[in-house]
Amino acid sequence: MIIKVLGSGCKKCVTLAENALAAAKASGIDAEVVKVTDFAEMARYGIMSTPALVIDEKLVSAGKVLSADEVKAYF
Repeated sequence: MIIKVLGSGCKKCVTLAENALAAAKASGIDAEVVKVTDFAEMARYGIMSTPALVIDEKLVSAGKVLSADEVKAYF
């Protein structure tokens, strides 16, 4: 599973990446968390606010920091 966190690298983006990794580990899922900071790549997903979360190329959240439990709901 590939989990992408889209954003500038701010504290909210870092927290979302940590929560996504924790959710994957707690679920026993082998996942790679990738941080995307390139604005051209972020624009491909059509987001208007960050941080955003993409799981296996599907945009699942934008503009908020999900908790680990909230991220698990998308697996």
